[in-house]
Amino acid sequence: MDKSNINFDTLVDTMYNLPLEDRLELKELLEHNIADSRRDEIEANLKAAKKEYKSAELKFSSNINQLKKML
Repeated sequence: MDKSNINFDTLVDTMYNLPLEDRLELKELLEHNIADSRRDEIEANLKAAKKEYKSAELKFSSNINQLKKML
């Protein structure tokens, strides 16, 4: 199958027709891939927050009304 021409429905149908062992392995691969993606996202957010902090753009408050306005 050509990867560039496969659509989501075809992919799902293909996965459903895999043997159980292959589906379990695919599940593990996806879970690890999703966790890696989330870690990358968290790292990017951390870097952005550090940059804001260093440039004094990051604001802090313990006042709930002010926090709501900041959103």
